[in-house]
Amino acid sequence: MKNKNTIVFLTVIITALCLYYLGITFFSRGIQQDAVNYAKNEAGVIDQQKKQSYLDSIWREPVLNILGAEFTYQEIKEYELNLGLDLQGGMHVTLEVSPVAIIEGLAGNSKDPQFREALAKADEAHKTNTQTPYASLFETAYAEVTSGGQLSKIFANAANKGRIEFGSTNAEVMKVINEEVDNAIDRAFQILRTRIDRFGTSQPNIQRLQGTGRIQIELPGVDNPQRVRKLLQGVAKLEFWEVYSISEVSPTLSAINDALLKIEAADKTAKPTTDLASELKAESAEGQENSLENELSGDTTNTAEEELATPGQSKFFALMKQGPYEGFYYSLEDTAQINRVLKNPSITRLFPSTLKFLWGVKPVEGTELLELFAIKMGRGGESPLTGEVITDARQSLDQFSRPAVSMQMNAIGAKKWRNITGANIQRRVAIALDNYVYTAPNVNQEIDAGNSQISGNFTIEEAEDLANILKAGSLPAPTKIVEEAVIGPTLGKEAQKQGVTSILAGLAIVVIFMIFYYAKGGIVANVALLFNIFFILGILANLGAALTLPGIAGIVLTIGMSIDANVLIFERIREEMRNGIPVLQAISSGYQKAYSSIIDANVTTFLTGVILYVLGQGPLKGFAVTLMIGIICSFFSAVFITRVIITYMTKKGNDSKLSFDTPLSKGWLTNVHFDFLGKRRLAYVMSSIVIAIGIVLMATNGLRLGVDFQGGRSYVVNFDEAMTASDIKTSLSGMETFANSGIEVKTYNTPNMLKITTSYMIEDESVEADATVKAALTDALSQITNKTFVDGTVDNVEAGQFIIGGSSKVSPTIADDIKNSSLESFGLAILAIFFYILIRFRRWQFSLGAIIALIHDSLIVLSAFAIAGLFGINFEVDQVFIGALLTIMGYSINDTVVVFDRIRENLQLKGSKDLVGTFNESINSTISRTLITSMTTLIVVVVLFIFGGEVLRGFSFAFMIGIIVGTYSSIFIASPIVVDLSKKTLGKAADKEQEYARAKASAKASATANQ
Repeated sequence: MKNKNTIVFLTVIITALCLYYLGITFFSRGIQQDAVNYAKNEAGVIDQQKKQSYLDSIWREPVLNILGAEFTYQEIKEYELNLGLDLQGGMHVTLEVSPVAIIEGLAGNSKDPQFREALAKADEAHKTNTQTPYASLFETAYAEVTSGGQLSKIFANAANKGRIEFGSTNAEVMKVINEEVDNAIDRAFQILRTRIDRFGTSQPNIQRLQGTGRIQIELPGVDNPQRVRKLLQGVAKLEFWEVYSISEVSPTLSAINDALLKIEAADKTAKPTTDLASELKAESAEGQENSLENELSGDTTNTAEEELATPGQSKFFALMKQGPYEGFYYSLEDTAQINRVLKNPSITRLFPSTLKFLWGVKPVEGTELLELFAIKMGRGGESPLTGEVITDARQSLDQFSRPAVSMQMNAIGAKKWRNITGANIQRRVAIALDNYVYTAPNVNQEIDAGNSQISGNFTIEEAEDLANILKAGSLPAPTKIVEEAVIGPTLGKEAQKQGVTSILAGLAIVVIFMIFYYAKGGIVANVALLFNIFFILGILANLGAALTLPGIAGIVLTIGMSIDANVLIFERIREEMRNGIPVLQAISSGYQKAYSSIIDANVTTFLTGVILYVLGQGPLKGFAVTLMIGIICSFFSAVFITRVIITYMTKKGNDSKLSFDTPLSKGWLTNVHFDFLGKRRLAYVMSSIVIAIGIVLMATNGLRLGVDFQGGRSYVVNFDEAMTASDIKTSLSGMETFANSGIEVKTYNTPNMLKITTSYMIEDESVEADATVKAALTDALSQITNKTFVDGTVDNVEAGQFIIGGSSKVSPTIADDIKNSSLESFGLAILAIFFYILIRFRRWQFSLGAIIALIHDSLIVLSAFAIAGLFGINFEVDQVFIGALLTIMGYSINDTVVVFDRIRENLQLKGSKDLVGTFNESINSTISRTLITSMTTLIVVVVLFIFGGEVLRGFSFAFMIGIIVGTYSSIFIASPIVVDLSKKTLGKAADKEQEYARAKASAKASATANQ
């Protein structure tokens, strides 16, 4: 085998990397288990706050040493394989930045009736047309209301001076509006990212969804959803502060030092050795009800208590470092200790009423030092200047051509700014957002105009960010939660258990079958399969991706589909050996002949994965990532790693004892001669009947749409005993609160767990509405069941109680977007596959036949869902179902391409003498591969259906039907349609290809003879 050493080298390197990342993951899981053990009381109940305190305490501490290289817990968390929200619990939120407030702000909150009417029309249009930007809808609505009136009439005001004049055209005004909307979304993103980063060890993920005004946030492990909602939707607070010098606060600092020395001396007498765990426990008990600011104050680090102080100096001063300016600087690892000092009641009472401390938002450039600013407060603790006075801010250049920020203020702000700068010449003024200082420039002279410039050691990106932050006060962009999912830790543990069970059960069945059917060849395939799974997990960890429940479904699916490449190769090898070809030549020929089919099958499935990733949302992305990685890994392991192993096993040449069948499997599915094309009309009729029944049922009864397709709020309710879903639904529907709202109740995973979905108050997307709906539901359930609702994190439900273990909310607006993106995914997948088949097979008949078969498969699956509903078996049609549908397309085209590939090969050999016979022969010769692959994949999906849990029940049911119908359509639909579409044209083309093949073979023979 050529390039054998290269393959071995790559395998060793990839294996080493995977071992490295998965080893770190294993070590990290051990640390988390230590935290659980530490936080668990005698009754087995885990104190989540205590657990988090333990993890926070070692966040920047070295916990692992690999060949002399030390890793802190923070670094380990960056390298480990993350678990998605559905596997560990947490919160997923999609926020939408309101463009209405931005437009109103630009218009100076105009009360013009035509302006207000246009906004109302735009709001109404946006509900049904979410794909069009809101600003464009407003422009259209204003033109309708005013019969083409000038927008400058509304937007030419003092706030927009220099950008919009009374003579500005509508296009010029709209350019400013669109820029401001985009900038507002960027500002919201920057503010939220800074706030979210304060969650420390929660490994937050925040991203802006391009093309929309939405920001998507994931917070694994969060167990206080209400705090998160307040954090995300709180108004940004921009303030300008005067900064004290050290000399000005030296009397206070001396008092603080003396007080700390006494406290430290007392502590030393009371406990000779510092017990960090006890200290954390005491602190957590002391301040349970801290404000949001205190909860997120950066207290995510800790170091061991060491004797750093010199005589007469407390640790507050001993830990202080030298910085670039006069001030207080501390290492990042020491901030937790300083925070504890500043929150100590014995210390805070020493502060004068005009003093408070604020941290800088990020370390000083090139260092690990964070500056602590001594802020001078006015009366009532208010800042002398706040952000609403800023009318504009943008990135510019200073006199030395360095990045800077220019800002404009209104008349009131300009006057206050003149007073502040005049009183602080050669002193610093801090600009803080949400109580974190972003910059503290030195004032060189009094600024007596509304225009001023802030310069410093900025990069262009930092200057742009600061400009956005300054503008946050002038044009508020309120956010609303349009999608939300809360998954409790209990549901996450259950999902982990189901996922692991699915993988192990599916893997065991496939391993046993491959050995049974292919003997030693099966062992080789199983080794490749294990490498495949190992590589998938290692690469996911390497990429920093999260393993989700749909991602586990992707792995389980990959287990079944990765066998396909080996089946193609082994069936080719067996075919060659049946024709009397020696072992070595048969192996070489088998790999060579199967190669094009493997490429085509993997590329078509990979295309669907790419489309799922680009257009999919939420769980589909995790599934798509795993599927794409799985396809690449399975190709490498099945084609290259197996070849290396087989090469090693055949060192003795044709005398090698390598077999690809067992006494039981030998001769199976060989010499099949069935007239498949002769039954095509019967197949057409049968498919048409099933699809017709499905369409009628869908038209009359409809499909059961999930929350993400129709909007609503959904709750997973865990009771202390089994409950009957139909009884609960009847009782809820009979109550006045839910009488006029849609209500669905179904058993979820276990008999004592119900999933309740309602459209009650869905048009109201506020946090208050969320609380109202939850309260209404829990009150209703308490009345119905005579049980008490327990709010909060509870591992075990006590007798007479029930909890909400998870919840989700999807607004009607985002539900429409999800439906639209699903349709786009489906259409794009159809086009991508059509053109790929056209390029590979150079005949539109093949492309059209494949596409008709794919549409046929999709309609059959939808019909199966409708027919199942007729028998009381209801599965939700949601995003995960769309993922299943697109994957079915990839699987089905995979099967179809293998058949087409053999048809193309036989047409080149035999021409058009017997077109139907050639097609039949091609289908018969590939039937063993078709049935074996379908059977192994089907078995794995059945395992997923049984053990995968309720979340994946609809997915696995859809895929079970899809495997059966995809196998059927590749034989009875796709190939027969190609024949029916073009008997004459395809025959002539085949004759030409046969002539070309003969000429090519003749030329090759002549060249060989001449040599």
